[in-house]
Amino acid sequence: MTETKARAGEALPAAQNIAAYPSAEVKSAMVGFMNAFKGFQDDVKQSLQQQDERLTMLDRKQMTYARPALSAHAELDVPHKKAFGAYLRSGDDDGLRGLVLEGKAMSTAVAADGGYLVDPQTADSIRSMLVATSSLRAIANVVQIDATSFDVLIDRSEVGSGWATEAAATTETATPTIERISIKLHELSAMPKASQRLLDDSAFDVEGWLAGKIATRFIRAEASAFINGTGVDQPKGILLPTKVANASWTWGNLGYIPTGAAADFATTNAVDCIISLVYALGADYRANASFIMNSKTAGAVRKMKDADGRFMWSDGLAAAEPARLMGYPVLICEDMPDIAANAYAIAYGDFKAAYTIAERPDLRILRDPFSAKPNVLFYASKRVGGDVTDFAAIKLLKIAVS
Repeated sequence: MTETKARAGEALPAAQNIAAYPSAEVKSAMVGFMNAFKGFQDDVKQSLQQQDERLTMLDRKQMTYARPALSAHAELDVPHKKAFGAYLRSGDDDGLRGLVLEGKAMSTAVAADGGYLVDPQTADSIRSMLVATSSLRAIANVVQIDATSFDVLIDRSEVGSGWATEAAATTETATPTIERISIKLHELSAMPKASQRLLDDSAFDVEGWLAGKIATRFIRAEASAFINGTGVDQPKGILLPTKVANASWTWGNLGYIPTGAAADFATTNAVDCIISLVYALGADYRANASFIMNSKTAGAVRKMKDADGRFMWSDGLAAAEPARLMGYPVLICEDMPDIAANAYAIAYGDFKAAYTIAERPDLRILRDPFSAKPNVLFYASKRVGGDVTDFAAIKLLKIAVS
């Protein structure tokens, strides 16, 4: 019995060691697992951080690329501008020819014998100067076309109408009358010149100089033609149609109101003729109507007062705001006639409806270094036309007794 207890006592520590061993192994395994898991977490965190950094860099790149909305267009226009500048300075058209061959500038170059189309930046500069000037273009209807003429269809009839009842027969309405006005385009040209020495100077802005010169010549020629053009190799002006007293006006003519004096405004109640002129125009046109006159006529009109001593003329209160006569804007066109016997010194109407200007958007330049040595000539040309398209939308003031 004692021997048995002794053997059991001897075996007890060994059993305890055996029982304790699995616990230590599990603990060691758990520690290893936690360390491995922590390392995994660190790797995942680092990977996510790197991914966030890559996404941030990608967003910045996209923002950088998208920031200037017009940069792509501008970069595409840079070769045109450089090639066009080289052509103007030295006559080197290889760049323009190369653009044509590559298909990059099919809209900005043509055959060399006819010249080359102006680069987009210079063309936009010329166009903005033409629009900003005090000519009929500022208030007329301007359309851009790719043909040699522009047709305007005018429905000048009143559509019939009537009250219908349930039992009565419906009568036919009137047949509409359609007028077709064809506006032919004419070639407008300018030929500024510069010395070759000036063109060789890299500091000289040849494109800006050329745009200013061309615009100045075009402005003068257009402003005159839109008012007094004969229609022969030039647009038809607003004063070209036959004029008749407004009481006997018919389509195809322009109605006029007399001033009541032979060679000037009437000495008493001078403003009455202008009031009559305003109300000679239909109410549907008056909402968008303007006066056109030259500076001399404006100087006389702005002195006029009503019966209560108030001036009928009011100057614009803001920058670029036109002066107003009886509440309607006044456009100063120096090509309008002066105050003289039988002159039509003032035009009043809705010129957006009354007059249409048709033009091709392209502007062509031909460089000529031979005809005016040592200077270089630049032959610039465009095609433009104009005509009255609504004879009811214009009324004239005639300096006459009747």
